[in-house]
Amino acid sequence: MPELPEVETTRRGIEPHALGQGIVALVVRESRLRWPIPPDLPDKLPGLAVAAVRRRGKYLLLDTAAGYLILHLGMSGSLRVCDPALPPRKHDHFDLVLGNGLCLRFHDPRRFGCLLWTEADPHAHPLLAALGPEPLEADFSGAYLHRRAAGRNTAVKAFLMDSHVVVGVGNIYANEALFMAGLLPTRAAGRVSLADYERLAATVREVLAASIAQGGTTLRDFVNEAGHPGYFQQTLRVYGRAGEPCRACATPVRLERLGQRATYWCPTCQH
Repeated sequence: MPELPEVETTRRGIEPHALGQGIVALVVRESRLRWPIPPDLPDKLPGLAVAAVRRRGKYLLLDTAAGYLILHLGMSGSLRVCDPALPPRKHDHFDLVLGNGLCLRFHDPRRFGCLLWTEADPHAHPLLAALGPEPLEADFSGAYLHRRAAGRNTAVKAFLMDSHVVVGVGNIYANEALFMAGLLPTRAAGRVSLADYERLAATVREVLAASIAQGGTTLRDFVNEAGHPGYFQQTLRVYGRAGEPCRACATPVRLERLGQRATYWCPTCQH
């Protein structure tokens, strides 16, 4: 699934092409996404201009004077900038055609993504209203994590991946950040010290920023806005490396399922 770095990479990639551009058309080839594309949306958008390209968690927000497009890439989606005359591939479900002669083309084989519209504050939308703070912004800190974790017996990895606690720390990055912080993924969240949470908050920011800088992580279907894969996977420390030597101590990396998610850790470096 595209995670926060992939979505932020996409946001940064499409912004120069979309910002300030008028919307010429919304061409819908398949409306049956995770939630159906509103049938009247192709009539609402022409003539509006894209005033901002933002991200909240794993959602992209395109602001206009009349309302907001809310877009999610789902489990396998990608958004590319291309010529609308380019023949669509299978699973290219819609084009947002812009005044500069380009379009934002949405590709999603599994159809778990979405394109929704709201005329109210998008942050109050049911999909976004309960989201936690952004991990790269100032209100995310070790003190915040320590406060939210008080009395909780859930594993610290599951706690870190809870979007009500903090948005966008998906499975790949939770594994990596916990390794970098030296924390065992199965430790009870309420039994992690403030000092450990301060270190974890720092490693979360570090791993996400590094992934954004390198274009996201190439797993299964993700490509960036130009159709190219990301490169962060080349530097993963534990994720996907079960049985291979730890890059820090050479102990074989372990793998188990935790909350139905693949969990990788080093039994020597993490406690």
